[in-house]
Order: sequence, then structure tokens, then C-alpha cells
Amino acid sequence: MTTSVAPAPEPAPKPGVVGPALARTGEALGRLLAPLRPRPRLMRQTELVERVKSYDPGADESLLNRAYVYAMKAHGKQFRASGNPYFSHPLEVAAILTDLKLDVPTIVTALLHDTVEDTYVTLDDVKENFGEEIVGLVDGVTKLSQLELFSERTKQAENFRKLMLAMSNDIRVLLVKLADRLHNMRTLNFVEKPEKRERIAQETVDIYAPLAGRIGMQNMREELEDLAFAELDPEARNSIVTRLARLDAQSGDRIGRIADQLKHKLDEDGISATVYGRAKRPYSIWRKLKDKQLNFEQLSDIFGFRIIVGTTDECYRALGVLHTRWRMVPERFKDFISTPKTNGYRSIHTTVIGPEHQRVEVQIRTGDMHDVAERGVAAHWRYREDVREKDHAAEAAYQWLREMVELLEHGNSVEEFLEHSRLHMYQDQVFCFTPMGDLISLPKGATPIDFAYAVHTDVGNTAVGAKVNGAHAPLHTQLRNGDQVEIIRTKDQTPSPLWEQFVVTGRARFEIRKYLRHAQRDENIGFGRKILEKTFTDEHRALTDKVVGEVAKKLRLPKPDDLLAEVGRGQLRANEVLEAAYPELRLDPARGRQRPASGQKGRSISIKGLTQGVSYDLGQCCHPLPGDRIVGLVVPAKGVVIHTIDCAELETAEAAMEDWLDVSWGPHAADSGANVARVLVRVKNEPGSLAAVATVIGNNEGNIFNLKVAARNPLYFEFLIDLQVRDLAHLENILGALRVNASVESVERVRGPQEPHGETAEAVA
Repeated sequence: MTTSVAPAPEPAPKPGVVGPALARTGEALGRLLAPLRPRPRLMRQTELVERVKSYDPGADESLLNRAYVYAMKAHGKQFRASGNPYFSHPLEVAAILTDLKLDVPTIVTALLHDTVEDTYVTLDDVKENFGEEIVGLVDGVTKLSQLELFSERTKQAENFRKLMLAMSNDIRVLLVKLADRLHNMRTLNFVEKPEKRERIAQETVDIYAPLAGRIGMQNMREELEDLAFAELDPEARNSIVTRLARLDAQSGDRIGRIADQLKHKLDEDGISATVYGRAKRPYSIWRKLKDKQLNFEQLSDIFGFRIIVGTTDECYRALGVLHTRWRMVPERFKDFISTPKTNGYRSIHTTVIGPEHQRVEVQIRTGDMHDVAERGVAAHWRYREDVREKDHAAEAAYQWLREMVELLEHGNSVEEFLEHSRLHMYQDQVFCFTPMGDLISLPKGATPIDFAYAVHTDVGNTAVGAKVNGAHAPLHTQLRNGDQVEIIRTKDQTPSPLWEQFVVTGRARFEIRKYLRHAQRDENIGFGRKILEKTFTDEHRALTDKVVGEVAKKLRLPKPDDLLAEVGRGQLRANEVLEAAYPELRLDPARGRQRPASGQKGRSISIKGLTQGVSYDLGQCCHPLPGDRIVGLVVPAKGVVIHTIDCAELETAEAAMEDWLDVSWGPHAADSGANVARVLVRVKNEPGSLAAVATVIGNNEGNIFNLKVAARNPLYFEFLIDLQVRDLAHLENILGALRVNASVESVERVRGPQEPHGETAEAVA
């Protein structure tokens, strides 16, 4: 089949004359003149085929040639912002993937990945010309670029959700997407709008760079981070580059001299090795300076060296040579050969006061280990046709992906999933052991609760205490490398909401929230039954299981308990259930039912049995917001006090339910002005954290009514913030935005007295 593709129109020339201000701006002028520059030579078909056959001699040349020609014709005369032919982009993406030695279908997908989105080619065309496997990969990559959601925050979360689902089906989708992002970052300077460049760079450092690191592609991660760093903070990067250049000029070829001395010592002991070194990338140096609060002069380990040997045994022999010849730096030794990282990375890391009295970081590994370290999951060759046996290293590397997809499938929102995912990707690891000697890998900062949930969900749900290295320790204790952890359990224990404040793994947080949601449902079912029993009794009717079942069917709810839960959480009013069970009551004038006055403006509440003008108070113990499920409580000498259904005050009044009133917010309750809710926010103890919180609140149209420091330590601050919001939905929107902010560790709504702000109103019939 021959597919006709209409070329995109040539970009229109920009009108006007370059003014003096623009002429002084080299970057803007460069973008303006980009179409006039000589275009780089495109890689020819034969070159692409030769690159693939250099590592895969049996590669399908015909398929590669057809994809090359097809993509080139499809993109026609389209051009990129740089002025280069658009086809140069998929070709460069394919070249990046050949460096990773990916299989032919992945290279073909790279060539075709933009055809469906940016040309008239359809998925059916791709399927007919290239088959099921390749159309599946192209479709997976294409879907990630077709999101048109309302807010940038939701878009990023949804984009990441789709990426994770696509990865769970075929990891090659991620590899193509990462190569695509890498080439786009290499040409980011041609994007005209500064805000767009900043958004792309921030998304790269937040999502794509950590993902590359998580699947073991450390070189790609470092390049993505450094390219983003150049856009987000060019002054800081230029300062580090200048200092590195000055250091090179002062010390000469120090890296080469140290590498030669390391190799000489290994040769003396009969160890054949390849040794090379390099200075760390500017972003890596900047992150270390920031994390450790150092200045450049205090940072001594800016050089990294790698020793590549033939066997695992030689790795440990080489380590012995280094530690015998030079002094080892305490607490800077890690053995990832004995305990590999979850992405399959294996290597020995050590730091010594080495040649020239220079502090030197050294990584020791075999050639195969180095291949995995450089190419990550691509080194496993999972898709080569001649490899049939199960790759256990790859299976272990993908365990984290399966766990994240499980969170995605059972989680509450994409924002919550993004929060879990960042926890998974960003933190370094600690390795702990069960009493039986089983290894449990956890993020840095993990606690016994994280450990318990990593062992099994039931172990986490029933944990009451822990022993760390044989000694009792609080559940919020941060675990360290090599700790032996024993979880103390009891069947009467249930997860505490407070655990969320100190766990760091997405799995633990997910399981805690899952249990609490189920517990909340059980409470809603019990409370819904009580509300219905009172409502039916007031009308001299009996609430039977048969009645509940019939109404549930009538309202198309799957189970009778769903009806009770809906009433308990305020999604369904008791009177609506009563009228569904006994339709004749709907029109019975003798019932004297009160309804909100038509067209009533401002805050209004419908209260059964009360006439217009009866006053009420909003409970200062729980601070109800429009949207909360509420209950009226008749209090002597006070009248009616409105509480949320989960208010602790209702527990004391549970025995006297005849004093409870079934109430609900009126249709314009949220329009009557600001309502105050209290939240507890934990932020990192670093400059700008509080400003970031205030910015998020302001951007989401909230207002800080009051603020108080609740706790402070070297790691974090906790603030109690009283927020003025419209209703519950407005509050939840702000909480969601805070949860995905990098400066915020946790945020939750809390109860408690606030500053008086005049919450007295009148009931409206």
C-alpha cells in the first residue's frame, strides 16, 4: 500500500525588521537566523543499517530501509524550530537508540513515532505496512502526546499515568520516549517562548530524568538533568563550569595522571583493567552542594573513576588493592554486587584518599556490569528473537514497575499516583534484613512501617512495634543500611492515619490509605443505617433489609450496602431513600416538609422540622464546609449546631439520636463568602518552601487566614494553616496541588478551634 502524505506548509517568514533590542539578544537572533544556517547532513539509510548491524548482524535491513523512506516521505517538507527538516528529529531519536543497541522494531518505532501525530499517516497505515508489533509501539508513544486536559498539574499527572501503563505493556515505549525527550532537550534552545522552555525543562528534571535513572540508564539521566539545569538555572551552571575549567587549568591533566596510577597499581597485582575518569556533571555537583550545604571549595570529590575488570572475583581483588594502597573514606563504601539495586545495577563503590592526596570516588565492575550500568534495561536484550530463556535480572528490575502499576490501578487519583511515583524514583536506597536474613530494599529515610508493608500488607496492617538490631525502636525510626528489623504484630491493631506522616514508600502510603478508605466505608454504612432508621421511624415506617435492597435496585446501586454508604457519606439524602421506598409520601402535605425558598441567595440550609429564621451555629470543633456531609445536633440553650458526620462531638451524642437532625447545604451555600478550613502542612526545611506553599494556595484562589508553626526540626517544618475556601471541592483542589509540589512532604485537613470569624447564620425553610 502506498500512503499519500500531504507535506506541512513552509513556515511563514516573520514580518518586521530586527530592532536594536533583539539584535543585542544573541539567543533570540540565533533563533531568527536558524533557517539560514547550513543544515546538518542527515544520516543515510546505509549508515543507519550499518549502525544496527554492528551489534545485531541478523537485523532486518529491508524493514529498516522501508521505515526510513516511509517516515521521510511522511514528514515531507516539515521543518523544526531550528530550521532543520523535521525528519532529522526521528532520525536522531533512532540514532540515540542504536547507541543503546536496541532491536529493529524499536528503531523502526523511533523513525515512525511522530508520523501519526504530525502527518496524515494513520495507525491503520502503520499496521498495514509494518505489522502488529510496531503499530502497538507507535500507538503507545503517540498516546503520550495527545493529552488536552484543563490544568498543567493534572496534565503532567495524567501524562505520567499513561506513560506507566504503556511501560507495563512494553518497556520499549519508555525507551523511545526517553530518546525523544533527550533529542528535544538537546534542541531546546530553538523553542522561542521562555515559559515553554522552562515547562519542558522542569518536566524533564521531575519526570523523565528520574525515570531514566530508575531503569538504570544513568548516562541518559545525567545528560537530561544537565540540559534541564542549563535552562532552569543558567547562572548557577555557568558558575560551576567556569570553576571546573579553572580547576583543570591549575591542575593540568590530573584525571589522566590519577587514572594511570590506579592502573599501574592494579597491573602490579596482576589485574588487567581498563581505568578511566571524568569530572562530575555540573548538575550533579550543584545538587551535592545544595544537599550538603557546601560551597565549591569544600567539595573534594568532584572526580569519578571507573575500573572495568574481567570477573566478579577481580572486582573484589581490585578493591583490596585500592584499600591496601590508599586510605578508605569511612561510610563511603557500597557493595551493589552483593546487593544489586532494584534496576539491576551492580558495582562496588568506594572513596579513597588517592594519588596526589586527592579524594577519589571509584566504581569497580565487570564488562557485563558496565554494560547494564550504561544501557540499563536495554542491556538485557529482552526482545531479541534468539534469546528465549527468562532474564531473572530483568524480572527483578521490573518489580518496581509492577508495584507502581498496582498503585495506579487501585489508587484514588492521578495526582496521588504521581506523588507515589516521585517517592519511588527520587530516593536513594537502604538495604535491611528480616530476622531470617531476607533482603528488603527500601528508599532512604524509610521506617519500620515501610519495611512491614514491603514484607506483606498484613504485616503492615497489624504492626504495633519494631525491633531494630534487637532493640525496641519507635515505628517512625529511620532505618539505615544493614539494619535487621523485626516487626511486632497483633491482630487487634489497625493502621493509624498518623503513619502517613512518616512513611516514605508509595506502597506503604497506598496500603494505609486503602485500609482507611475501607474503614471509612464501614463507618459510613453504619452511620447511614442509623440515619435511615431515624428518618423511617419519624414517618412510622420500618427500615428492613428488603426495603433497603429494593431501593438500591431502584437507584441502580450494585449492593444494599452501597445505598447505606451513600447515605452515610452524604451523597444521598435520607428523605430521597424514604420517598423511593414509599412514593406516596412525596406528595403528602400532612408531612409538613420544609424546602429551601425558591431563588434563595447566600448561605442556606434546609432543616427538616424548623421554620425559616431559626438560627444555627457551625461547630467550631469540626468547621463544616459546603460539600461536607453534615448533621444538626439540638443542644440545650444553644439551638442547632451543625457538625460534619465524622466529628468527635457526635460520638458523645450518639446515644441520644433523637436530637439529631438530617440537614444538608443549600444550593448557594458556597456563594455566601469564604469558609475557613484548617490544614497541617509538612514542608522541607529549606529556603523557599513556605513561599512555594503560599504560591500554590494563591494560584488556586485560596487565602491564608491564619498561620502557625506547629513543629520544627532540621529536616522539616509543620505549619497549621487556616485557609479561606469556597467549599470542600475547593479545599480538595488546593490539597491536591500541594501534595504534588516538590517542597511539600505531606498535607492533610485537621480539626480544631480557629480564630472566631462570625459563623452564625439563619436556617432557611
